[in-house]
Amino acid sequence: MNHSTTRFIKISCLCATGALLFALNTKYTSAESIYGEQPLAGISVTLDKYYDSANTAASSEITIATLESSVAAYDYNNLGIASVDNHLNIRKAPGEDQKIIGKLPKNAGCTIIDEDKNGWVKIKSGKVTGYVKKDFLVTGDKAVSLAKKVGSLVATVNTQTLNVRQEPSLLGGVVTSVPSEEDMEVTSVTTDWVKVKIDDDEGFVARQYIDLSYQLEKAVSVEELTTGTSSVRAQMVAYAKQFLGNPYVWGGTSLTNGTDCSGFTLGIYSRFGYSLPRVSRSQAYSGASIGSSSVKPGDLVFYGSGDYISHVAMYIGNGQVIHASNPRTGIKISNMFYRSPIRIVKVIND
Repeated sequence: MNHSTTRFIKISCLCATGALLFALNTKYTSAESIYGEQPLAGISVTLDKYYDSANTAASSEITIATLESSVAAYDYNNLGIASVDNHLNIRKAPGEDQKIIGKLPKNAGCTIIDEDKNGWVKIKSGKVTGYVKKDFLVTGDKAVSLAKKVGSLVATVNTQTLNVRQEPSLLGGVVTSVPSEEDMEVTSVTTDWVKVKIDDDEGFVARQYIDLSYQLEKAVSVEELTTGTSSVRAQMVAYAKQFLGNPYVWGGTSLTNGTDCSGFTLGIYSRFGYSLPRVSRSQAYSGASIGSSSVKPGDLVFYGSGDYISHVAMYIGNGQVIHASNPRTGIKISNMFYRSPIRIVKVIND
């Protein structure tokens, strides 16, 4: 079979673990298909901007017409999207007095598992299952329409470790390395390379080592930190988690209305009497450099391209960091090695 005739794009729409995914696959010959309860005219417009016809030989196969050409049935009745300014609290049981176990950021998606007659619904989003007030969820046809507007195209690493390169070439310099199953925001797609954004850095990844999907944000867990920390470190982590889901704003320092990565760490540290410089590159030299085996909750973890620091996060324990990542996700929790750390710094002396 001629290789040039085997490429296609298959777009499928599904709601799983609280996220709406439109999975893209370019390996097998088939007619394009979109799975949805209703015609998804808006989806093709959303996806179309990611394909640069001047730079991809497959551009003639990726058109609005073909993406709109086939629609199959899918049950969206259990889809919910958070309709809040910042985030929606997920509780262990129905009731305002119940323990908060997670947060559903603005426009994040969930699967509605069951409804409570008192206005609460049981949901699952990402790894979090709990209860939220139904009044703060968009559901039904409105959720389907909203999903097309607020979802985004992401690249998920499907190999053990993937290098993000400065240029679309295996000879390009390495910006950073990303582990398996991590997501990156997609800004453009060609036949063999995908341009991605990770925090404030951009680069290219080989198409064969990632899976493309169009998805909603998921809930984040807010399990309390209970072991191995001094009181100030535990308090700092708990305080930082209050702002999960709040917006990212470049140059901002407001933990509620919008902050960038260094503004976030500056604000957290300031709350507990520690003074940090404004930018991440300066914060990286505000304390003693330590190895990853010595990191404790409250320590600062720095990322960037090569030796150039451009991003900072705060370690919160259990191999995770909290940080103001980018405009798409806002303040979020990530694995500490979601990309290669450049430097880890201890500011708190204990």
